[in-house]
Amino acid sequence: MSNKWLELLNNDDYIGIKKYLKTDGDISEENDAGEGILACAIRARCSFDTLMLLIESGVDIFDFDNEGVSVFDIAITYDNREMVKYLIEHGRDVNQTSRKSGFTPLMAAACYGRAEIAKILVENGVNQNATDAKGFSAADFARKMNKKSVLKVLKYDENAPKNTSYAR
Repeated sequence: MSNKWLELLNNDDYIGIKKYLKTDGDISEENDAGEGILACAIRARCSFDTLMLLIESGVDIFDFDNEGVSVFDIAITYDNREMVKYLIEHGRDVNQTSRKSGFTPLMAAACYGRAEIAKILVENGVNQNATDAKGFSAADFARKMNKKSVLKVLKYDENAPKNTSYAR
């Protein structure tokens, strides 16, 4: 990704981005990890207006990087509730994962303690019992990371059998 894009995104320069898009800003650029412009903008904590400018300019809202980390995953990681809601409203399946490990959006919310995002996912029909390639659920991740606020959202039963085979 060009230094110009990085500078504009890191400064959340809406006007600069708008001008760059009209001249020689390539909306399909990626960084070394394969992250697109929108993912980088979310990571840089750009305003929702800037994110919408990029979306209206044609970035792929369903994009993911070389590891399978999607724009949706990054919005969850960076606690961007507005973008999470937007993506769901525009067809993002809350149960879909593009990661080989099977790590789901709800698992990401659990790991990062994103209780409000976990609520949004639950309200939109997320499968709370989905497991990753190693058999861990979102509740397992929330328990391991001590994210009690997420466990409440998941209505976790303290007496449920626990998956104790965590890698150390």
